[in-house]
Amino acid sequence: MISTAVWGTGNVGRAAIRAVEAHPALELTSVLVHNPGKVGRDAGELSGLDYRVGVAASDDIEAVLATKPRALVYAASGDIRPDDALADIVRALRAGAIVVTPALYALYDPRNAPTEIRDPVLAAIAEGGGSLFVSGVDPGWGNDVLPLLISGLGSTVDVLRCQEIFDYSTYDQPDSVRYLVGMGQPMDYQPPMLAPTVPTMVWGGQIRLMARALGVELDEIRETLDRRPLDATVTTRSMGEFAAGTQGAVRFEVQGIVAGEPRIIVEHVTRIHPSCAPDWPAPADGDGAHRVIVEGSPRIEVTVEATDEDGNRAAGGNATAVGRLVSAIDWLADAEPGLYDALDIPLRPAVGKLGRKHP
Repeated sequence: MISTAVWGTGNVGRAAIRAVEAHPALELTSVLVHNPGKVGRDAGELSGLDYRVGVAASDDIEAVLATKPRALVYAASGDIRPDDALADIVRALRAGAIVVTPALYALYDPRNAPTEIRDPVLAAIAEGGGSLFVSGVDPGWGNDVLPLLISGLGSTVDVLRCQEIFDYSTYDQPDSVRYLVGMGQPMDYQPPMLAPTVPTMVWGGQIRLMARALGVELDEIRETLDRRPLDATVTTRSMGEFAAGTQGAVRFEVQGIVAGEPRIIVEHVTRIHPSCAPDWPAPADGDGAHRVIVEGSPRIEVTVEATDEDGNRAAGGNATAVGRLVSAIDWLADAEPGLYDALDIPLRPAVGKLGRKHP
């Protein structure tokens, strides 16, 4: 069994604990938390499992890393604390752990990562002998392994489009939704995630990964952006009120230009309420979906909808991101130490999981 720690018990961390518990090759040995109120509580309780795991949460990072876990799922946020997240991950790598995480956007495409991020990671891997794989949903499998797999079904491929279409009203991440993305802010507010070049910083790596896998050269990466205000005030279940006239929907594209044409596209359509921007693409059913569209012969469209935690689409997305990461741990344990990307690590069948019950 591969001893595995989970760092963080928020939206991603809860799913990570459950995924590690469910994996036949992994053993959950430690859980790290920041909130003092969670210290000492059982991992099963913190993750929503219906049984005790027998692992008590700790806030002692040094003590957990001193136990030398073979693997660590870093589930703490990197959106609003990227420097801290990088420092945490480097610390775990120096301790010799295999680290999997969605936290560092720049390392989804490590070949093109800035040297100030890539170099300390490589130095920590060389020192400790660990490995790092960074991935998620979108960016992540929704615009790397899934579209590349589906593209292989086409005779001709003109455009490969990856869409994330979501109603953020089910999210419980007010800082990200209100301030990073700008929902509920005045229309003259500049959301950090939508500032020029930022979408490329986050999703450009996915464009480059797909281009590399498809064997094409990119001329450049372009961005488009559209925003819409709310026509009426709406109230969400977990994040409160969003006023009429404030930002209610966002649509942007990150486009990979090949021979002068947009050929590889990552598109996001995000709303805080279904009533906003009704003319934009919408999920066929429910609060959100990831969609791959292959324009060509034949035209292929595949939609993935995931739910978890009592039907929550946001939780379902988090769980699939975690599933991709946790399922990579035993592969990484057999591989040489290194910094890996989504093209290196295969998406494999759920061997040993079908019908498996907790002992």
